[in-house]
Amino acid sequence: MKVLIITYYWPPAGGSGVQRWLKFVKYLKEFGIEPVVYTVDNANYPKEDATLLNEIPKNIEILKQPIWEPTDILFLKKNKPQKSGISNVSNSGLLSFIRGNFFIPDPKIFWIKPSVKYLQEYLDSNKIDTIISTGPPHSMHLIAHKLHQKNNIKWIADFRDPWSDLYYNKDFNQLSFAKNKNKRLEESVLKNADCVLTVSNSLKEEFAKTGSRVEVITNGFDDEVLTGNSIKLDNKFTISYIGLLPKQSNPKVLFKVLNELCTKNEDLKNDLKLNFIGDISDEVKAEITNNQLNENTRFVGYVNHKEAIEYQKKAQVLLLLIPNIEKSKGILTGKLFEYLTAKRPILAIGPEEGDLSEILKETNAGVVVDFDNEEKLASEILKLYHQYKEGSLKVNSNHIEKYHRKQLTKKLAFIIKSLHS
Repeated sequence: MKVLIITYYWPPAGGSGVQRWLKFVKYLKEFGIEPVVYTVDNANYPKEDATLLNEIPKNIEILKQPIWEPTDILFLKKNKPQKSGISNVSNSGLLSFIRGNFFIPDPKIFWIKPSVKYLQEYLDSNKIDTIISTGPPHSMHLIAHKLHQKNNIKWIADFRDPWSDLYYNKDFNQLSFAKNKNKRLEESVLKNADCVLTVSNSLKEEFAKTGSRVEVITNGFDDEVLTGNSIKLDNKFTISYIGLLPKQSNPKVLFKVLNELCTKNEDLKNDLKLNFIGDISDEVKAEITNNQLNENTRFVGYVNHKEAIEYQKKAQVLLLLIPNIEKSKGILTGKLFEYLTAKRPILAIGPEEGDLSEILKETNAGVVVDFDNEEKLASEILKLYHQYKEGSLKVNSNHIEKYHRKQLTKKLAFIIKSLHS
């Protein structure tokens, strides 16, 4: 059985968006499915991680076509290998307005027509049993939709994030025609795909209102987070965040509470170190300054996947942040599952009832504090700090095996085969 996977993010793309399908492709052949990957030839990725190129299986077919992206002109980012400020890209300004109202669903729309032409020629001479598209960018689904209409081939649409409810959409100041067009396109994909995949139960409930078959396969972790040399924990009481941190996830309550705790507790002030590894919004940095936490904060910047894993494992506490938006209960960030393997306590700020909370309870890996619950947050931080001082700060996470990428791929293979049974 052969599947065609349409994805914008592929090595050397960095960040979490590339991990999901890179790992599925790694294991699919073990379950009797041969993947063919279609991706971009000259992508202007926000971040790049060349180490991920080594993870691409040697014996798979990869199809590539060039793409023209209007953001190359609008945001003047071409030829900058590690672009800064990706966390600030949706800034409610003129460029965001243009992006949200004239490039629907996203600036990759100019890749749809040439991709359909190229892939149709490929399908005319190669047998493919199932087409899989993964978004965002959701233009990938529109490519698959057109191919699905032209050919008698099953189609799976994978939503790593929502479409019309994507957390940064509000910053685009979309006019009603743009919102309506996005909604129509989304509904068309949900209705016409033979199966919709998504990453959380809450998103499944939302998509199931329109789609006839919706399945959940979460993100996960792979072998690279389970191996390696033993890593010595940080000496300081480090609270570490690894990954992209946009303004929608700005933990104002955390900085306010830490400021108050440090004012009252000199030892905590001396021991505390906030580590931010990745691309961090300017609004987050401003909030740190406003709360007199600059001396306690370290910004490392973007690192490759291997280094990110090392930072996770040596942190005293791992910080997980959910965007404070409507329908946040279904958001499961990809880093959660690697956090679980680090065996360090997870302090999450987000909805106390939702998919994240259920997983942390199930795995005994950490706690979720609501966006505005200052009292509980202060209590949890002090509890962690006292354990740190006593040398007993650890976590015994369990039931995480089902989130291994190989187990998740097994589930994907079952879904693919079920479309043909």
